Amino acid sequence: MSTLETASDARVEQIVDSLDLRQQVGLLLHPMVILNPDPDASSGFGGPSMRELIVDHGIRFFCLGMLPEPAEAARIIAGLQELAREAGSPVPLVFSTDPRHAFVQNDAAAHTARGVSQWPENLGLGALGDLDLVRRYAEVVRHDYLAMGIRMALHPQVDLTTEPRWGRQAQGFGSDSDSTAALLTAFLAGLQGDTLGPTSVAATVKHFPGGGPQLDGEDPHFPYGREQVYPGGRFEDHLAPFRAAVEAGTAAIMPYYGMPVGLVIDGEPIEPVGFAFNRQIITGVLRERLGFDGVVLSDFGLVTDIEIAGKPFPARAWGVEHLSEVERVARIFNAGVDQLGGERHSDLVLAAVDRGLLSEARIRESAVRIVRMMLALGVTDVEAAQLPDRAHVELGLEAQARAMVVLRNAAEESVARLPLAHTLAVHLVGASAEALPEGWRVADAEHADVAIVRMGAPSEHRDHFFMESGMQQGSLDFPAEVVEEVSRLARTVPVVLVVELTRPAILTPLLDHVATLAVDFGASDSAVFDVLRGEAVPEGRLPFELPRSMDAVEASAPDVANDSADPLFPAGWGVEIPNSRTEAR
Repeated sequence: MSTLETASDARVEQIVDSLDLRQQVGLLLHPMVILNPDPDASSGFGGPSMRELIVDHGIRFFCLGMLPEPAEAARIIAGLQELAREAGSPVPLVFSTDPRHAFVQNDAAAHTARGVSQWPENLGLGALGDLDLVRRYAEVVRHDYLAMGIRMALHPQVDLTTEPRWGRQAQGFGSDSDSTAALLTAFLAGLQGDTLGPTSVAATVKHFPGGGPQLDGEDPHFPYGREQVYPGGRFEDHLAPFRAAVEAGTAAIMPYYGMPVGLVIDGEPIEPVGFAFNRQIITGVLRERLGFDGVVLSDFGLVTDIEIAGKPFPARAWGVEHLSEVERVARIFNAGVDQLGGERHSDLVLAAVDRGLLSEARIRESAVRIVRMMLALGVTDVEAAQLPDRAHVELGLEAQARAMVVLRNAAEESVARLPLAHTLAVHLVGASAEALPEGWRVADAEHADVAIVRMGAPSEHRDHFFMESGMQQGSLDFPAEVVEEVSRLARTVPVVLVVELTRPAILTPLLDHVATLAVDFGASDSAVFDVLRGEAVPEGRLPFELPRSMDAVEASAPDVANDSADPLFPAGWGVEIPNSRTEAR
């Protein structure tokens, strides 16, 4: 039985038929909002108030941007649910969110953990490959979301990390389709439970049919990154995790922005238009071939060109830019999508009906799917919970450390060999002295035993479009001045280098200058120091290869995993480091 078959079909039909057309359309919109204690204040981004959206427009789904602390968020959400009940709503409000338990911050894609436990990015969970831990992590996410009144997760992300330059890899599990499918299944079990019910959080698996193989690694949030390509013929690899998602009963699936170029499926050329506009992909592949009858929520901002914070953000209507807003709306729903992410303009949908571009029967079809999910979730009063839960915080810190990968350990005789001594003078670059463990003290490079350097993966700064500055894109090469700085430091003191891999980095020019090299996938300084001292054991293995050069990256196929020539470190690489308690220092 599907997890969505928990609500009586008769009850679902009864509720949908009790709604007039405008109210049904309200179910099909899923705007992003900012929580405000005053329901009559703007909902954010220059939009109308929450009262207007709920009462006047009948909107029932809201994606949450930046949040106040959890207790305040829970109070506001509970008040909005009461407002909906007072307005006579037969269905509850559903609040959704992008990931909120890791490190990456991008206002429209992911949020740094605040008021909840902090875990490594999904890449770190992929590096560990611990299915039990992933399920436990998802249970933590469910606990926290329920405590705040959030009932829908706009994650997990299962795009395969086959194009090293792509900027959205941190929230994926890695490059291997089988591993990703297994980790996804464990995550769904923890988030939704065995069936979708009053204690579940509905999952939205994204980005269908796999958003990794971007041309030149560019991201389709922006016009220059709209093309998705499969020169290696590996479309099925990218589809595999979504097949697993359907089999595991995910509540919802989100298509990506990209438009397939040169894609042929079963001898049929696929139209080069964005996936949410593409009936061959949504109805043909997702609905008919994979058998998915849950909710398809479009990625956000497909219809209307907007400006946010003074920066342009054109609609991601790739391949159909020539269509009007009303025509774009009709095209999306007729492709098989049920909800418009980021849109609040019900008049566009109604205009599509008036012009004969979209039938009322098609709207009702999506309304039925949506109400079925809503009734399965039910309405539960928010339980008072103290967040963050201390046990969850400790588990998250442990996961941060365990997920780290040691790529090279220093020679036996080196003071920089892991685990490091418990009494050291350390020179710190990119790490906080406040997190130093007992027995370590800060020193300048000339008087230090070792230097500990933390840095992030390189990227090119871009800031023309909204969201662009927070998206890591472009070259994976470190700037020459960074390499020279590490080289200069290494001439004075042995260097232990730790690089945060939100995507692969070209570490080749740094390798000759460092004694010990490790990577993390989102970790606090204290978690890193625990690993370096041997208080925690790094168990991670690379979830993707680390290419030797940008030339090798550019010569590889974006849809093929780990195919760059002569990688510096292959996928699955990791050096075992003993616990300091098992090795005398």
